[in-house]
Amino acid sequence: MIGHRRQIWPLFALPLCWLLLLSGCATTQPSNHANICDIFAENRSWYRAAIRAEKRWQVPPPVTMAFIYQESAFQARARPERTRLLGIIPWKRPSSARGYAQALDGTWSEYRQATGNWRARRSNFADATDFIGWYNHHSQRRNRIPPTDARNLYLAYHEGHGGYARGTYRNKPRLLNTANRVQQNADRYQRQYDQCEKELSRGWLRRLLF
Repeated sequence: MIGHRRQIWPLFALPLCWLLLLSGCATTQPSNHANICDIFAENRSWYRAAIRAEKRWQVPPPVTMAFIYQESAFQARARPERTRLLGIIPWKRPSSARGYAQALDGTWSEYRQATGNWRARRSNFADATDFIGWYNHHSQRRNRIPPTDARNLYLAYHEGHGGYARGTYRNKPRLLNTANRVQQNADRYQRQYDQCEKELSRGWLRRLLF
């Protein structure tokens, strides 16, 4: 009976693992939002996704992660709260933003068309990091914003490339405060990342041995 169970277990375990992944267990929020090293150590696939986005779009992982922290607090299915009709009845949402990156329907469609990633989902972390990289890459090209300037990248992310160029953010104090907070988080993440980047880049075997 023991030998028989050993043969059956892998066949049973594989579908179970896939079921857990599909159910959202692999997309739970990190236990420590404030430390990028802890986030990546806890979610190795997130680290790999951030590195792929960096290689493709030249946006540093600390900037990407600061965006996601601000937009969704690392919640896969985050959406804006509904407005209240008569101050009581739940009503429409203020926008179509959703997912890790809080991407709008129209911008997400533009991203999928531009990259050919038609299967991209806003609740998928890798897709969200690639979207942020793609958008910020265009902000760098169109508005000449440096890749480490999280504050202005966020303003362009919020206002759109055209809106940023016109300076529509200038009379929005709440937005300016939020953009400053994104820069502060990106700077903190960068200091932390400098301390753990080498360890994170090691393969699983080297981490096991050393």
